[in-house]
Amino acid sequence: MNSEQQYIDLYQQAREMIIKHAPESMNVVRDQAFEDFRKQGFPTKKVERYKYTDMQKLFEPDYGVNLNRLQIPVDPYEAFHCDVPNLSTSLYFVVNDMFYHDDKQKGHLPEGVVIGSMRDYPELVSKYYTKLAKTGEDAVTALNTMLAQDGLLVYVPKNVKVDRAIQVINILKATPQNAQHVVTDLMVNRRVLIVLEESAEIKMLFCDHAADDRNFLATQVIEAYVGENASLDLYCMEETHHKNVRVSNVYIDQQANSRVNHNVITLHNGITRNKLDLTFSGEGAECQCYGCVIADKQQHVDNNTLIVHKVPHCNSQELYKYVLDEKATGAFAGRVLVEHGAQKTTSQMTNQNLTATKEARMYTQPMLEIYADDVKCAHGSTVGQLNDAALFYMRQRGISLQEAKVLLQNAFINEVIDHMQLEPLRDRLHYLVEKRFRGELNKCSGCKLCK
Repeated sequence: MNSEQQYIDLYQQAREMIIKHAPESMNVVRDQAFEDFRKQGFPTKKVERYKYTDMQKLFEPDYGVNLNRLQIPVDPYEAFHCDVPNLSTSLYFVVNDMFYHDDKQKGHLPEGVVIGSMRDYPELVSKYYTKLAKTGEDAVTALNTMLAQDGLLVYVPKNVKVDRAIQVINILKATPQNAQHVVTDLMVNRRVLIVLEESAEIKMLFCDHAADDRNFLATQVIEAYVGENASLDLYCMEETHHKNVRVSNVYIDQQANSRVNHNVITLHNGITRNKLDLTFSGEGAECQCYGCVIADKQQHVDNNTLIVHKVPHCNSQELYKYVLDEKATGAFAGRVLVEHGAQKTTSQMTNQNLTATKEARMYTQPMLEIYADDVKCAHGSTVGQLNDAALFYMRQRGISLQEAKVLLQNAFINEVIDHMQLEPLRDRLHYLVEKRFRGELNKCSGCKLCK
């Protein structure tokens, strides 16, 4: 049986339950998403954008899905105290795929700004939901759309600047606290909708963590509409565990003179597949996309990006760096498409990779597809190992081999971290990355999730 058949059967059997516990704004597109998923099925490795990750295998296990919306009795404010020191954030939680409701943060938001469950804002959701994440073009997006029952809505009205960064903690939890019975492995389907109107600004940090020692499968779809002259900083950081599978699709549309800073950081994971589709729909827009990956053991991280220049005078910059140790596998496939008429485009794509062992594997495929004749576009990739001369130089000065490796790996990855705009986050990541290279599992003071 193909992997998709169990999800087809699940939807047909549980459709009424899914609809009952979801808002109409999400239900209205659900059946079409199901039909699109059934037609496509999961992509094989023969599909260009999925050639480095076996999606059939990822979705093959029999995961439980909380379609009846059973409550997980956890207070994330009590369970989770990991934060970034000195970074003043407004903190929100998503437990599995449900927005955690509370009244603690409302006073910190400027007037008109919305951060909450999609079910509470049907008009806004209906206007934007699935307009970027088209279910007919991607099977994972279709699957997420047909099963998702809640989501996070972020809305910033015209000319409003949110000074305080918004931090969203995604907590994966399969069992109630103090539960004695065995609970199945869990699949969750997270949904995020970000809408920035003209000249709006916001900085967002998403942190993924796993609270239970269970197998998790998390699908995530983020849609971000960035209006004219608007600014979005979007940081996505994963610190889960080796039993976690994460499949994330991010769709961003930029209007004229807008700015996007997108960062994806993978510090600890099992199998991760990130896809970014970004489109320039208005002239004068620019984006900076950075990726930082540290993997060891048998971890797998696959980043796939597509940046479409539809209009003239736009600028895209990409820099992704990987450090792979032991038997880890990494993949980066980036494509920049410059359409007819998109003159005066500038684009730079760089992927640099460090394999610390002979068993580590890195696959890299940067691509340019250009249909305009007045552009400045470049791309490049490198895969190498630690510099023997540099290691020898440091060892001659009394530095141990292990310490020399940590220093070189830190120097290599720091270029990505130094591009991040939030200084406290940047400092915190320098610390976490060094701990990661030393093989230490970081535990923040007071955190109960890492037991």
